[in-house]
Amino acid sequence: MWARLESNTIVEILTRPKALQIGGVQYPSNIFSMWTEAELAVIGIVPVTIDGTNLKDKEYYINTNITYAYDTETGKATGTYGTATAKAIADTLYTAQDETDGLGTEGEVKEPGLKTLHKEKINSGAAGILQPTDWMVVRAAEGGTAVPSSIKTKRAAVRTKANAMCTQIDAASDVPALMALYVYNTANPPVRPLGELPTV
Repeated sequence: MWARLESNTIVEILTRPKALQIGGVQYPSNIFSMWTEAELAVIGIVPVTIDGTNLKDKEYYINTNITYAYDTETGKATGTYGTATAKAIADTLYTAQDETDGLGTEGEVKEPGLKTLHKEKINSGAAGILQPTDWMVVRAAEGGTAVPSSIKTKRAAVRTKANAMCTQIDAASDVPALMALYVYNTANPPVRPLGELPTV
């Protein structure tokens, strides 16, 4: 990534090489691979270094756009992120005003929060694990062969663990606490506080 300068001010960010016209001269795109940084700097093109210090996981945070700046002393351009904002951990509900405005019914979910989204993933994962043996349950319910006890036990374990995982998610006090549930330790094999769904 490069910045194109005019009078030491960034006028364009170049995410990939392209042909340019600068000062009435046409330059081909291959100058970005054939010229040195010093040669590019002569025509006002400098590399950009991205500072990812404030960049956070997009699943949990809303990151800002990158702000670009040029330092005349170092001759370098940098791109920095602002302070990221944590996504809502709880559901956002429709308000009385929303209902008045015809946007939704007061008290119903307007935007699911991170807890809801994560619990949906857990429950979806559990459903996927149970699905291959669902036919046995249906068969038994319709008067056919009973579900083998070993399958019943394993299916119950999946449901129990899914419920326990959802309880852990509900107990997370904030976004960092929710994220911490997914962090694997250095054990062999590594484990995480949330644990894993068993298989059937």
